[in-house]
Amino acid sequence: MPKQGITAEDIRIHCREKYIVPARMRGEKQISIRVGDVHRDLGLKSRFGSVDDAIGANVFQTMANVKRLSKSGPPHAPNAVFLFKILP
Repeated sequence: MPKQGITAEDIRIHCREKYIVPARMRGEKQISIRVGDVHRDLGLKSRFGSVDDAIGANVFQTMANVKRLSKSGPPHAPNAVFLFKILP
């Protein structure tokens, strides 16, 4: 059953813990996050826009201590990819 009660904060926390923290621990300087991957990870259904908005927001950059470098692909679509610089 798809999880539809997921909030933007839940999405941001998931992205920080699954993608940003491990990349920082590996010493990586950049990380890309694909909207469709996060959507799948969280078991969402038709919520690509929610994922896109949550990780595209300035609040995500602050909470994860990253800087968005770029976003490629169509908006609110599974193949949208965010590229972040991992700050120290």
